[in-house]
Amino acid sequence: MRPPLLNPLFAEINTLPGIGPKLAPLLNRLLTGSKAPARLIDLLFHLPYATIDRQLCASISETIPGEQTTVKARIVLHKPPPPGRSKAAYRIIVEDNTGDLILTFFNAPAARLEKLLPVGEERYISGVVDIWDGHRQITHPDRILAAYAYDQQPAYEPVYGLTAGLFPRVLVNSVGKALERLPALPEWQEPTYLNKHHWPPFSDALKSLHLPISPESVSPLAPARLRLAYDEVLAGQLALLLIREQVKRHRGQARHGTGELVKKCLSLLPYTLTKAQSQAIADIKHDLESPEKMLRLLQGDVGSGKTIVGFLAMLSLVEGGEQAALMVPTEILARQHYARLKPLCDQLGVSIALLTGRDKGASREAILTGLADGSTHLVVGTHALFQEGVSFHKLGLAVVDEQHRFGVNQRLALANKGEATDMLVMTATPIPRTLVLTYFNDMDVSNLREKPPGRKPIDTRIMSLDKLDTVTQSLVRATSEGNRVYWVCPLVTESEDLDIAAAEERFASLKSYYGDQVGLVHGKLPPREKDAAMAAFAEGITKILVSTTVIEVGVDVPEATIIIIEQAERFGLAQLHQLRGRVGRGGTQSHCLLLYKHLGNIARQRLETMRQTEDGFEIAEKDLKLRGEGDILGTRQSGIPGFRLAVAEKHDELLNAARDDAKLALSRDPGLKTPRGEALRLLLYLFEKDAAAKLLSAG
Repeated sequence: MRPPLLNPLFAEINTLPGIGPKLAPLLNRLLTGSKAPARLIDLLFHLPYATIDRQLCASISETIPGEQTTVKARIVLHKPPPPGRSKAAYRIIVEDNTGDLILTFFNAPAARLEKLLPVGEERYISGVVDIWDGHRQITHPDRILAAYAYDQQPAYEPVYGLTAGLFPRVLVNSVGKALERLPALPEWQEPTYLNKHHWPPFSDALKSLHLPISPESVSPLAPARLRLAYDEVLAGQLALLLIREQVKRHRGQARHGTGELVKKCLSLLPYTLTKAQSQAIADIKHDLESPEKMLRLLQGDVGSGKTIVGFLAMLSLVEGGEQAALMVPTEILARQHYARLKPLCDQLGVSIALLTGRDKGASREAILTGLADGSTHLVVGTHALFQEGVSFHKLGLAVVDEQHRFGVNQRLALANKGEATDMLVMTATPIPRTLVLTYFNDMDVSNLREKPPGRKPIDTRIMSLDKLDTVTQSLVRATSEGNRVYWVCPLVTESEDLDIAAAEERFASLKSYYGDQVGLVHGKLPPREKDAAMAAFAEGITKILVSTTVIEVGVDVPEATIIIIEQAERFGLAQLHQLRGRVGRGGTQSHCLLLYKHLGNIARQRLETMRQTEDGFEIAEKDLKLRGEGDILGTRQSGIPGFRLAVAEKHDELLNAARDDAKLALSRDPGLKTPRGEALRLLLYLFEKDAAAKLLSAG
């Protein structure tokens, strides 16, 4: 239960004066990204990224076009638009001893302007100066203040990220009111460490950022920001260590397979394992034979063969008379894994089942019975695997694919279906070193960086959408030679329905050219239609598959040699890498065409990175620098909390220090019962690591 001292920070923002039914939804959208009520802590952790200098410029003649400025000027003349031209500009001339300045307004009521800027009086005016018809001008000044109001204004105003309909001054005022409710919190950091880095107390750090006294105050490397970033990173490292200790505390089970099924399976494969695969299998075997629970992260670059590593681990459990489960995020992927593994299982004499949300009635009961009585050795499924009503005879290993699509609780819910269940989590989205430390420090890690022998580099090219007709016509030759083509439609972030509309529009245009050779798949198709579309493409009945990003993960059609990604600048690097990985899975030369509409600097860097390398680990590091940790991990979709105060690429040097600090704190005070320990408990709740904090009381 959260300590009462923190309750003021977790109160909803509508408890602040002035935040009513109109403003609260805007703040909710900005701070939580949804209709979920935002709290004071969300508001206080929404940090400014820049400042506006509100200090007085010496004179009008010294203002610099293109720059923000504040001048003190006397109002000389109002020039309203001519009668009948209400949309024309309303101009007001102001002056000081060095020159004049024009204030320009559009669609502003005359009465309001006359009251705000009365002729003959002086006002302090802030805004960006430009040149119009040879005269200095400010269009729609963002501050017009009388002397008494200007004297009360801070010299530097914080600049925040906003949402449509929310004005900067409103947000600044709301933050100010929230700062007044900051409780006095005990210090959880070591005093010597704070003094060494000249870091302020937590509350002072927040105030320093929201009430800046210079542009440097809000820098990611300012002492106050480093202090808060370290608090957040330390809370994360403490939580991971506590979870890790909890896993170790519940004794595992040493599992010794005979090796017969694994050996037979290897003899059936049409290829030899890479060195990285063999090493990963050895790591997993060592973990399984240990009396401690296995909790291992297997990172495989696109096409590196992590699925077979997971399958061989599952077979070793069957050798020992236990069961294993493979959980994946989508039904398409579950069915594909099942279709690929079933023939191998049949040759090995191993029983395998598929369980998804689609299974109903007698067929579902038969699957559940097989799992409960142990006659089914392996199961592949979606989140349906950890739901109530699914029980196992003896679940020894849970394998979770594309682990970032599942929360920690979902992973544990599956593991809890067995006794001392070992866990292997896999991802085909390589995770940068910084983020492995941040999110997966509770796991051992194996990396698969090699691709199976015989895979050719994918020819990746960048082209403007202006050449769309040429691209469309060029597919005639490709499809006539038996090649298959993925055509991925633009990612429209506002709505999945818009994504689908874009795909349906492209499907219609290609169908008018290629007829029945074109198929369509997207996330809202009924499951049977989705399966039929994928099957038709895999069998070559259709040669071009138009899709949304539903094909991003795991879809494997070796005959597909071309992928066209439309408006590729809308996608992140990790996602582009995943999509490109749908081709190049056979021995034939494959191609990736990145079509762009508008190419800004960041988008250009992303596409150039794709053209230059296929190394997913290198791409992940670059993606982290360009976009931040939330996109890399898919956390904005999956609900894993990303950093709010720390910036991974700016503050990664804090991670090692925080990890060492957390280890030392827990070794000295395992129950966190000393004064610093109690404060560290508070830190865990402050950064919403409640589950980890509760492990302390659970013992």
